[in-house]
Amino acid sequence: MVESRISDIKLVKSKDEYSSDENVEINVQFSVEGDLRDAFNEANWTKAYNIYDASFKLKFGIKLTSGGFRKKEVGKTMDTYRKASIFWTRNPKLVNPMKDRRIWVQVAKNFEPFIRHTEEEVKQELFDFNEKFVFRASDLGKGNHKIGAEAFASWQKHDYTEPGNIKNDSNEIEITIN
Repeated sequence: MVESRISDIKLVKSKDEYSSDENVEINVQFSVEGDLRDAFNEANWTKAYNIYDASFKLKFGIKLTSGGFRKKEVGKTMDTYRKASIFWTRNPKLVNPMKDRRIWVQVAKNFEPFIRHTEEEVKQELFDFNEKFVFRASDLGKGNHKIGAEAFASWQKHDYTEPGNIKNDSNEIEITIN
């Protein structure tokens, strides 16, 4: 049995050097992998829908930090969630004619709904993250700065999964403020 985990976190910077009056942009990319991702499949959606367990909420957060031993928070910490709503449909655009499948999932990211046509696409919407952080370079001050990220995710008990929470830290990247 493979436990759930957060994959290696990648920090993607838009450039290496910034002037102190610019905004720094860093994208934080990671995925939730393991048991939770594997359990969120079509068979379990149908089973969950039939026992009125029709929503799944994944709470997650990301914090950028800078510094050595005494890390300070950079920018605004992201603390939000993604929600998957399991629903029944007769929509001919969604129903696969080769299967008698009528249970679908709508994933809401930042309150924007997405309906995908395959199980893998739904998992990507729900469990893959690419979040953008923007903050002023002047908040860091002049010089070289190492920036890292901490990510966490948690969820409640459902028919197809036990409750859990996971956490991971990234490797640091370096940027220069002139």
